[in-house]
Amino acid sequence: MRTPNALFSAIALAAACASAPAAAQAFDRDRGGEQSSARAQMEAGRIMPIRDIERRIIPQMRESDEYIGFEYDPEVQAYRLKFIRNGRMIWVDVDARSARILRYSR
Repeated sequence: MRTPNALFSAIALAAACASAPAAAQAFDRDRGGEQSSARAQMEAGRIMPIRDIERRIIPQMRESDEYIGFEYDPEVQAYRLKFIRNGRMIWVDVDARSARILRYSR
């Protein structure tokens, strides 16, 4: 009885491992455009580097439990910083040119 379960687990694990590189490549392609756009705009002096934005915004979010990371929207030139507070996700949209907070979302 134990052998079929072990065999099934091994097959499931192998299938998951085989599909992981493809999923990672798709994720990298999607994020690549966003990152390239942010880098090009930053180098052109149109937006602030994310590290400067984080240095300004993270201290203002002291009540949050954890800083998760960010996304960049090239169409509106804004960063979305993600935080967790009391088990809930909080998004802070920040103007990438001025570091001004545009809105908080829950």
